[in-house]
Amino acid sequence: MKELFIANKNYSSWSLRPWLLMRMLDIPFNEHLEPFGSGSNWSTFRRFSPTGKVPCLVDNGVVVWDSMGITEYLAEHDPGVWPRSAQARAWARCAAAEMHSGFFALRNQCPMNCGLQVEMNGIDAELRQDIERLNELWSEGLARFGGPWLAGEAFSAVDAFFAPVAFRVSNYGLKLAPAADGYVRQLLALKPMQDWLDAALREPWREPGHEAEAHQAGKILADRRLPVGSSAGMA
Repeated sequence: MKELFIANKNYSSWSLRPWLLMRMLDIPFNEHLEPFGSGSNWSTFRRFSPTGKVPCLVDNGVVVWDSMGITEYLAEHDPGVWPRSAQARAWARCAAAEMHSGFFALRNQCPMNCGLQVEMNGIDAELRQDIERLNELWSEGLARFGGPWLAGEAFSAVDAFFAPVAFRVSNYGLKLAPAADGYVRQLLALKPMQDWLDAALREPWREPGHEAEAHQAGKILADRRLPVGSSAGMA
């Protein structure tokens, strides 16, 4: 059985990507959640990950770190990870890689915090550029390959890579073009995405650094998480 090591569902966008992909493709795995601690998590995460980061997949002694590395490892065994069409597959890999290595303003100014609704202080030129690129990229994929997913009729790795963006769009009230907005709603409606969100809202942990990042983004309008110490914490 594959063992997937992740961190808090409320915060860890990187963990969501392989978790969602495996759930959507019905790839069996055991989940191991290690909460973020204050400061460096190097020594804690190094127990299972050579980089001291999440996610990390362990499969019969094979250790695979980084969300892209995990995705490509899964693709060697499951043809559904990437689109079957060569053109769609090439586009999907490029789009996933772009998300993996870019969109820094979106990451930094809209940190993932599933439980919070935030009214942003403002949208600067760099964040506006990332939002415009999302509109362009998503609209291109949906139109070029016919939808309903970014690279065609089947959910694939490229959709998993952009899944954390759906939470960011919703939580920070980002405005997108109609096609992109519809795609966000479609992602958020997935049963595994709802399961992830439900678990995130019930997590009993708060990490000060991640909390501070969200508060710096703007005014907190709502916190949907269960209070710390709630008896319903991790049912």
